[in-house]
Amino acid sequence: MKRSLLFLAFIAFALLSKAQSTTTSSTGIYHTFKFDIGVGYAIPMGTTGSGTKAGATFTLQPHYRLSDDFAIGLRLEGAGLGYEDETGKTKISLLESYCATGEYYLMKEGFRPFIGAGAGFFDQSSLKSDNGTATLVNSATNFGVFPEVGFEAGHFRMSADYDIVGKNNNYLAFKIGVFFGGGKK
Repeated sequence: MKRSLLFLAFIAFALLSKAQSTTTSSTGIYHTFKFDIGVGYAIPMGTTGSGTKAGATFTLQPHYRLSDDFAIGLRLEGAGLGYEDETGKTKISLLESYCATGEYYLMKEGFRPFIGAGAGFFDQSSLKSDNGTATLVNSATNFGVFPEVGFEAGHFRMSADYDIVGKNNNYLAFKIGVFFGGGKK
């Protein structure tokens, strides 16, 4: 239900923003819609334990350009974060996020660095290994935020974000990917 409301709010905001802007698409350099696909490396932050701490992310992110400089979007991301405690037990946290985003591009053409931020819901589950048996443990949904920096060149995209989820589930993610649509008109 929360995801449906967030998605509907995003669509309503995009349509209302487009209705208020008369010059966005007629004079802009770039197409209005784009869709990012990215993969990356996630580093869990603020964890206890002496073992390996690593993870991976996969991101899908549709965007709507309000102007050539500013885009709003919806980030759907899955992250798996691995921990090993002092006793050698392995724990993997699985996080799914559904976040509204905004990105501001600092240059008009070519190499386009950007800064951005997002906020939304993070669902967490844990996969615990004990005596050779893996158990999936569901947990609560948390509200989280993230700042983001990166760049686009052509249809290549690279970014870094710090996801603040709480309850020792914060993580830093470095991602590379591509985007479809959203190129020059």
